Amino acid sequence: MTWEHLERGSSPVDWCEGNYLVSPDIAEFVNTISNVLFLLGPPFLIYLFKDYGKFIQPAIHLIWVLLIVVGLSSAYFHATLSLLGQLLDELTILWVFMATLSLFCPRRHFPRIFKRSRKRFCLSMTVFSIAATALSFCHPAINAFALMFLAIPATYLLYKELKIVQDERVYRLGVRNTTILIMAIVCWINDRMFCDTWSSMNFPYLHGFWHILIFISAYPACVLFAYFFVNDERPESRPTLKYWPRNDFELGIPYVSINYDKKFDDAI
Repeated sequence: MTWEHLERGSSPVDWCEGNYLVSPDIAEFVNTISNVLFLLGPPFLIYLFKDYGKFIQPAIHLIWVLLIVVGLSSAYFHATLSLLGQLLDELTILWVFMATLSLFCPRRHFPRIFKRSRKRFCLSMTVFSIAATALSFCHPAINAFALMFLAIPATYLLYKELKIVQDERVYRLGVRNTTILIMAIVCWINDRMFCDTWSSMNFPYLHGFWHILIFISAYPACVLFAYFFVNDERPESRPTLKYWPRNDFELGIPYVSINYDKKFDDAI
């Protein structure tokens, strides 16, 4: 990494949106500001998960902080189109995925080699992430395509959990989450592969929609795996999927409520 990689336009990746059309300081204006949900959502999730972080797994807040970093990195990349910005954008996505998988994947899905040990599983995922980080510097132009394959194991694990989950609200959230993920991927592919077509219709902004849809898909996926984790490893806490601002409005913001009693509280 040299100083030239900090320069504007040093990335080999350039999305469909025209450059510097709105502001002389921001390369892709819509692609930059469309990351706003990554900055506004996680602080609120930190508040909603305060009991979960206190009584179950404090590292849940690491996931929300990493989502903020994803938003900042993506905004920096699209504002500058620098290679450094591209790598920050892509690597933060990799690390938030691997952190969520390491911390909240139910043990029954661990490969046998780990013998249901979360410590071994986390160590293995850390080594893999470090190796993937190093490899990302070799061919930056293909990194985005490689990251898209992360959706495959994530969707598979979600499918396996939804097959056995008993809470219908959790099941419905999983279905909605998968639907939105598919919509996000369709936007990403169209912006990347069919730019000329969308530009001819004066709508080269599908990557901005990708940012919005992938956040709406990503944070509920983290919520779901936080639910699966506590339901599998701490069932005595009686986790419940709830929604803010109204629990009977399932298009609100989902979170996991911990129904601890005095005895459980004292045990902690």
